[in-house]
Amino acid sequence: MPAEEATGIVIMLDDLLHARRMTLTELAERVGLTLANLSILKTGKARAIRFSTLGAICRELECQPGDLIAYRPGEAESA
Repeated sequence: MPAEEATGIVIMLDDLLHARRMTLTELAERVGLTLANLSILKTGKARAIRFSTLGAICRELECQPGDLIAYRPGEAESA
């Protein structure tokens, strides 16, 4: 069962990256994470996220945590 099905948490990283014309690779370099770890987050397969990681992503995307994470019970796919 995908993580978002169990928790209702949806990660909207794709939308934010698209709006800022930034690639996942570029974001990974800017925040100091591996592309693999960011990909896990982007696809909704992450089971947790550190506040330091969340803060770094929000800093680079110039967004709030609520722009990146939403609670949508029953939604089966990340946006």
